[in-house]
Amino acid sequence: MQFFATLKTILNTADPDEKIAAFRAFYKAYLDGETEHELRMLPVFFDRPSYANICTIVPPLKVPRRKNPATVKGQQLFLHAIAHIEYSAIDLALDHAYRFAGMPKAFYDDWLEVADDECRHFELLGGLMKEIGCRYGDFPVHDGLFEAGQRTQRLLERMAVVPRYFEANGLDATPQILQKLETIPGDAMIERIISVLKVILDEEVDHVRKGDRWFAYACEEAGVDKSVYFEIIERLYPGSFPRKKGVNVAARKAAGFSCSELNKMGPDKVC
Repeated sequence: MQFFATLKTILNTADPDEKIAAFRAFYKAYLDGETEHELRMLPVFFDRPSYANICTIVPPLKVPRRKNPATVKGQQLFLHAIAHIEYSAIDLALDHAYRFAGMPKAFYDDWLEVADDECRHFELLGGLMKEIGCRYGDFPVHDGLFEAGQRTQRLLERMAVVPRYFEANGLDATPQILQKLETIPGDAMIERIISVLKVILDEEVDHVRKGDRWFAYACEEAGVDKSVYFEIIERLYPGSFPRKKGVNVAARKAAGFSCSELNKMGPDKVC
């Protein structure tokens, strides 16, 4: 089985069930040593996300607001929004492996493992959505994460932006979401959503840690210091730091962020 050509096909597959089934067949072949890296692979620049055929894409401000998670409609919107993040994360992890040829085997091991996690996360959320009467594609979405992939066609920028910025932001946001959900008493679906979010949060720490490892690798290859992270983020997402609210210090430290970095991210010195 060809490695890059198969990944390209999976990346272009829109239906989540088909995408996940194709990925799992590929991943098994990869783990069994039955894939082959083609020579002279030139990656395609994708000009539209794979989900464009099944989701209505709108500007971020037009995405339906998740106002009341105590209602069925609020839970549908919330789960759909998180599922969209996970679907996008599947494609981004696959694109890491597809786009950057000539990397050490450990690089492909890491990002295919991440893709496998993201598939499982999507399925957990999809199961909950099915129970409350919706499915992926029922509500409008924005393409911010897809755009992040478009804007980062070099390894250094990709590892800075996707795992160390967007996924790391999730380490900050998820505990705040959990805290709000835990104030809603006696709702079995809320309890199940909380359980799934905790699984995602725990595993995202490892995803960000993998990103940190390969960001450090890319910095060494480029002959730059890891402090270039802030230059990259300011160039692509101006005004991101410092933030008015703090960051998840414990999770970010576990994922590889240094105290020097963490102290630049928020309003106060944290370590």
